[in-house]
Formats: sequence, structure tokens, C-alpha cells
Amino acid sequence: MKLSERTAPSTAACTSTAFSSRRRASGSPPFPRRRSQEVRPISATSSRCRRSAKSSAVSRSATPTPRTRSTNSVPTAKASITWSSGCRSKVLDRDSLFALLRRRPDVEAPNLVAVDAADRLILDEAATALSDAPAGSVAVIGDHYGALTLSAAVTHDSTGIRVFQDPLTGEQALARNAEAAGLTSCYRQCSLGQDLLEGVRVVLLQLPRSLSELAEIAEAIARHADPGVVVFAGGRNKHISTGMNEVLHRSFASVRATLGRQKSRVLIASGPVASARSSFPVTEHIDELGLDVVSYGAAFAGSTLDIGTRYLLDFLPRVDPAAETAVDLGCGTGILAVSLARLRPGISVIATDQSAAAVASASATARANGVADRVSTLRDDVMSTLPTGSCDVVLCNPPFHVGAAVHTGVALKMFAEAGRVLRSGGEMWTVYNSHLGYRGRLQRLVGRTDVVGRNAKFTVTRSIA
Repeated sequence: MKLSERTAPSTAACTSTAFSSRRRASGSPPFPRRRSQEVRPISATSSRCRRSAKSSAVSRSATPTPRTRSTNSVPTAKASITWSSGCRSKVLDRDSLFALLRRRPDVEAPNLVAVDAADRLILDEAATALSDAPAGSVAVIGDHYGALTLSAAVTHDSTGIRVFQDPLTGEQALARNAEAAGLTSCYRQCSLGQDLLEGVRVVLLQLPRSLSELAEIAEAIARHADPGVVVFAGGRNKHISTGMNEVLHRSFASVRATLGRQKSRVLIASGPVASARSSFPVTEHIDELGLDVVSYGAAFAGSTLDIGTRYLLDFLPRVDPAAETAVDLGCGTGILAVSLARLRPGISVIATDQSAAAVASASATARANGVADRVSTLRDDVMSTLPTGSCDVVLCNPPFHVGAAVHTGVALKMFAEAGRVLRSGGEMWTVYNSHLGYRGRLQRLVGRTDVVGRNAKFTVTRSIA
């Protein structure tokens, strides 16, 4: 049976009830602005490199000029605006907007926020550029839950904002938050490419942790955006590396770093230098599997073989031989899905992930290995659109973090959905870091769970629904 490539329902259909206006805003009000400084590389052995452990990696590769107050400082966000007829909102200022923002359907917890200091700093650094940008010339990439997109609309009355978010949960959270704020008409979702970037003059970017993902984004901006485009790429200091400077310099003539604030920093890139061809996707042959792996920039582990996945592969021959349908949950590049399809010619596999890059990678990997007729892909939030009791086997190598925070919320959500989607008697095969001790939770959420393998780092379990 050939399964077609599928996508979850459009986020345009998302609705939500009004969020409580009493919810406390995340973070603190913006600090007074200070002028950004040019990056000036210095010797790695210079005494000026011996900074506090809390300084960012960008700081270690660049020495800003002395901090001086300037009357030309970038202005902070305005407190209120006059609304145009095309984009009206229920909220009046940025702080009120931030108080509304929620993470759902992504994991919510006291230590997980919908707005962080990097969002605020990106917006403050880009304030003048946003005010001057014509309608339809602003793009937002990697917005976690809508803080960048919706604040541009609230503070600068920006309309026609184009948005790309790799995680589906980010798209859905933005849609719900925009509905709550009355800003649904101010933006549209795009894929990473010409539709997103053609004619764009200002790009707001939450820096990804992966250099490959950043490289693919930078190449796309340089290739498609207006020659005068300026990119405001920000993140938390602990996640910014000097490698990000190098990646941006391959696609932009100028890259400079702002002064830090609240443990965050912004890299400002301009002067796009378009390459003749894209570096993505990347294809690598894994000799030990006899498999060609295709990966886009944001796909987990890229074109390499993750060590947890490698261990779970050893147990695929023990999967129920009578199984006809299987799901590779959190598929990444699709290595588990493709390996199971090659091992069992009679089985059909759905490779599903919330990441657009992962789904595109898994689809390409299936084609590269001649099993695209039995491996379909689905961009979904942990199988939420699959029918109850609809599959025989679930394979899963769950993440143990949410964004940059170590948190088991996503894994537990995966287990609960697996318990719903599996038919009675179906199997879930899971690999996880042994210290996480998931067996009891799998037994509660899926069914009887046995440990079938353990090495120095990982545990593999088999759960029966």
C-alpha cells in the first residue's frame, strides 16, 4: 500500500479563546539602549580574551570600543501606536502583548517562557529599521511563539510580515497568539525561500543552535532578499558561538555584534553575497547501514547517524513480523523509517516530525534509498492527526529537551500519543538515555514495558499497548 506524503491541517484554521490578560509578562522591561559596536577580531591568546565565563563567545572574538552614551542610540520600542485600518489589535502596547503570549501547544512549565531577553533585544536593535521598512518588506525567521512577529505589528504597525518557523508548534502558537491579540491579518506563513524573502529589507532572526541551520538560512537571505537587506540575528549568550560569525560572513560582507544585555546579544549582518548554488540538502552515505542520508540544515543530527538511533537499529529485527503499519515518531532524517521499510518489504511506515526540515529530509532519504512507495512523511505535532488505534508499531528516539532547556515534557507527550495511536497489542520501541528512567512512565502511558537492551549510555524498551 502506497501512502502519500501528508501534512497536518493548516495553522490558518487554528483558533483559541482569549488568553488571560492577568498573565505576567516574561522578562523585565527593556533597558536603556546603547550604541552597537563593530566586531574587531583579535588574537585568541590576547589577554583581552580572558573574560568572565558568563561572556558570550562573540565577545571573546571581538573587542567593542569603549561604551559611551550617544544621542544617536537606537530607540527602544514605543509604548503605544496609532493603528492602521488593515491591522487592528486588542492590545495597546508591547508589554501588554507579551503578557498575552503563550507557548501552547508546545510544552508549558514555570521555567519555560514565551518571550525572552533575546526577543526584546532583537526588537530594540531593529526598531529604526522596522519603522522605516515599507509594508511587506519585513521577514521573521525562527520566531519561537510570536514575540517578534506580533511586536513588529504592535509597535511599528508593520503589515504583510512574512514568517518562517521550522517547528509546527511554533506556527500553531503564533496563530493562537495572533488570534488572541487580534493580529491575524498582519502576517503570513511561508517556506524558506523566494516566497519568504523576495524584496525583503529587514529580517528578524532568532539564532538557531545549529550552524548548518544558520548557514541554510543565511544563504537563502543572501540569494533572495533585497540587496540592502539588514539581518538582526539574536540569541542568548550561552548559545552564541564564534562559528556563527564565520557562517554569516560567508553570506554577508558585514557582520557586527551589539553590546550584550540581559545575557543576550544581536549579530547584525548586511551586504548579502549570494552563492552560485545552495549547500543544502546534504547527502552522505553511511557505510555501516548501506544507506544514503539526505539532510536539510535544521534536521537533527544532520546527515550523520545519531548514537541513540544506531543502538535502536540493532533491535529492528525483533519488531513484530506481522506488523503492517508503523510510525517513526520524531523521525529526523528518516533513518529508522527507511531501515524498517528495507528490512520488512510488507510494511508501510509514516515518518513524522514537527520540523519542516526533518520531514523534507526524511522524504528525500526515502527517495534516495528506493522506498518512497512505502515511507510517507507527515509534519505533525506528535501524531495528533493520526486516528486512534491505527498503527501496529511506533519507533521513537525522543528528545530530552525543549528548545535549549532540559525538559522531559516532549517525550511524555510522545508516549501518551503513542498509547493512543497504537492498536491493542501494538508495540512501541523506545531508546533513551538510561539516567532518564522512562520505563515507569512508558508503562503508565503506553502499556506493559520491558527493558530489552542497555549499554553504557542508552536503554531500549518494548511497550505493549
